[in-house]
Amino acid sequence: MIILTFYYAPDSKECQAVETLLEKLRTEIPFQVIKIDVTQKDPALLRSIGGQVPAIQVGPYRLAGTINEVQIRVAIGAAQDRQAQMEKIDQQDWENKVQRGIKITRADRFSLWLTKNYIHVFNLLIFLYVGLPFLAPVLMKNGHERTASVLYRFYSFTCHQLPFRSWFLFGPQAYYPRELSGISGLKSYEQAIGIDNLFEARNFVGNENVGYKIALCQRDIAIYLSMLGFGLVFALKGRQIKGIPWYLWVILGLVPIGIDGTSQLFGLVPSMPAWLPLRESTPFLRTLTGGLFGLMTVWYLYPLIEETMRDTYALLTRKMERAAQIPVRESGDSK
Repeated sequence: MIILTFYYAPDSKECQAVETLLEKLRTEIPFQVIKIDVTQKDPALLRSIGGQVPAIQVGPYRLAGTINEVQIRVAIGAAQDRQAQMEKIDQQDWENKVQRGIKITRADRFSLWLTKNYIHVFNLLIFLYVGLPFLAPVLMKNGHERTASVLYRFYSFTCHQLPFRSWFLFGPQAYYPRELSGISGLKSYEQAIGIDNLFEARNFVGNENVGYKIALCQRDIAIYLSMLGFGLVFALKGRQIKGIPWYLWVILGLVPIGIDGTSQLFGLVPSMPAWLPLRESTPFLRTLTGGLFGLMTVWYLYPLIEETMRDTYALLTRKMERAAQIPVRESGDSK
């Protein structure tokens, strides 16, 4: 039998009119109605069905807004035709699919929870990822070198950790730029640390004289802090911020970080030809380009993820309401 899901608000005259139509049609066409009161559900449900009631979902077909009898008949007829075609393929397989469609599993309950809380999960994970690197220099300063080394080693898989591109805590300077960067008024990396071998430089975590480096580089910190900042605003705004087009992500997110990052690669190679222009970026540019990349990335992705989560939430809510109103047939029961 066709199952029709009816989304309604009790005080809506339009919803009451559609409900009357459904009762009338049930005397002519065999179908079952699952009623979902959107006023008793999470606001995300209403957004997932287009933000208006009445709304009807029958199979893959959805009606919303001004709904008349002809539209309902057409949608039910199309769903019946589709079901008939599916049943011809394998009756038992179709029956199993129907039963799975009204049986709630732990995965369903977890997925429903995740659709409503994913942004908080993302924010927590990013907070931990960008926050723990700050713990490494704190541990070093307080003599917990073994624990700190675990953090440095873990983040070394995702970050270069070069000291001349990192922030330092508990030292006379917040950073030690290379002389190639042209920053004056600060002790340079060559003067303060002066390790030429890049592998050895990566492993240098600091000392009492220069302080201890944070386990993520300047650019990565900017990336993840901007992602966290947008994520918090996105959550406070009810996940209703509109996304940006892909070309803005490319122009404002990818291009600046690409230019700033790749243009300083030759500066890491010793004995380069004199005619080749060498440069080293600055903490300001790394922070600016990293922050733009992180912001544009989540501004582009989070609204897309939200759209998918809304669809999943509506699907799972409909499934749970069906499970509550339609008994699951036990194995061995007759059809």
